[in-house]
Amino acid sequence: MDLYLDSVDLKEIEEAFQLGFLKGLTTTPTFMHRHGITDIDGAIVKLSGMVPEIQVEALGETHDEIIAEAHRLLELPLKSKPVFKIPVSTIGLQACNTLAKEGHKVNVHLIYTLNQAYMAMAAGAAYVCPLAGRLQDQGHDAITLYEQAASIVSKYNYDTKIMFSSVRYPEHVRQAMLAGVHVCTAPWGVIKRLCDNELTAVGSSQFFEHTRLMTLKVKDVLGDANPTCELSETVSQAMIKMTESKLGSVTIIDGSGNIAGIFTDGDIRRMLQDSGSALLDKKLSELDFTTTPITVNAESLLVEAVNTFNERKVDNIIVVENNTPVGILDIQDLVKMGLLG
Repeated sequence: MDLYLDSVDLKEIEEAFQLGFLKGLTTTPTFMHRHGITDIDGAIVKLSGMVPEIQVEALGETHDEIIAEAHRLLELPLKSKPVFKIPVSTIGLQACNTLAKEGHKVNVHLIYTLNQAYMAMAAGAAYVCPLAGRLQDQGHDAITLYEQAASIVSKYNYDTKIMFSSVRYPEHVRQAMLAGVHVCTAPWGVIKRLCDNELTAVGSSQFFEHTRLMTLKVKDVLGDANPTCELSETVSQAMIKMTESKLGSVTIIDGSGNIAGIFTDGDIRRMLQDSGSALLDKKLSELDFTTTPITVNAESLLVEAVNTFNERKVDNIIVVENNTPVGILDIQDLVKMGLLG
């Protein structure tokens, strides 16, 4: 089944045809009016250079008027030969037959019955186009009409393609395929949703997550902040560094720059309950902080850090290079990346 775009919006037409496999574009005067297009000929010329095939209206109240309009459109500097859209009627079918004999393709549309579809086939229409959405709006069984029309084409070997149009939602496209139609023309908003599926999204997210875990290193996600405090500094100074770094901890280092421990905002909350505001002036060397903090090498794969967070149930891990602290990995950093729940 060929897929066409139903639109006159230049931006979405350009975006849609980047897919590379859309076969053509269908337009209507109604679409052009809605988009405020006043130079219809200019729009048709521009669009003809953007798509493999363009289908445009050839309107007239008589056979001769329809033919004259089609011939007039052919005189425009089009990049490709258009398909002429003609509403079904006895006059329209006569014009369809004339244009078909001249070697032009015609889409007979606004089809609502099998008899109309048959007459269009007999007149030599290249496309016969019932309108699914409009039929269903009136309570009619549009899908059966498509099935019957496709069956007639096959049974009598008509050189006609049945086009499913007036598409409202992705389910229509599925119904078009099952009905056996040859072409479906749909709005870009519907086409973009054809690949949407919650299970696919979850699976893709997991693949990306696992790929990042096995390819990224800790240093690839480590921020620039590396808050450290010497043992001689106070709790108040440690709080300031936590705030400035937007991290919930600081690495405590001794006079030689070696890691002596880690001091966290959780430690501050717990100690405040015992010591009150007097805690703020105490030196870190006076406190009972964690002296054996968990560390991870900056060159380690990110999966190692994730496993550590999960196994050790901590919120912060000190990142080291050559036993020197270079930063702190916060569990929230990985949560924001979708690597931890």
